[in-house]
Amino acid sequence: MPETTETPIERLAFAEALAELQGVVAELEAGGQPLERSIALYERGVGLHERCAALLAEAELKVQQLVTRAGGALAAINVRPDEAAEAGEGDGAPR
Repeated sequence: MPETTETPIERLAFAEALAELQGVVAELEAGGQPLERSIALYERGVGLHERCAALLAEAELKVQQLVTRAGGALAAINVRPDEAAEAGEGDGAPR
């Protein structure tokens, strides 16, 4: 995993971030790297974990924001995770 060719974490899709995170964990578990490399791997791993968690939170929020329209059709309401807290309880959305 050369430092100069790494894709910025914020551009990775969930599957890409998860696969890279698994690779980072495997490399750290294998050991034998210089301290500087281990620290860089750890930092990248933390960022990848945060990316995966954020993407999962967004997906969960989309599922939670599904509402039933007349006739039983489901529609998704686009809400960003930072807006979810503002919507609050009792807004009629299923939980």
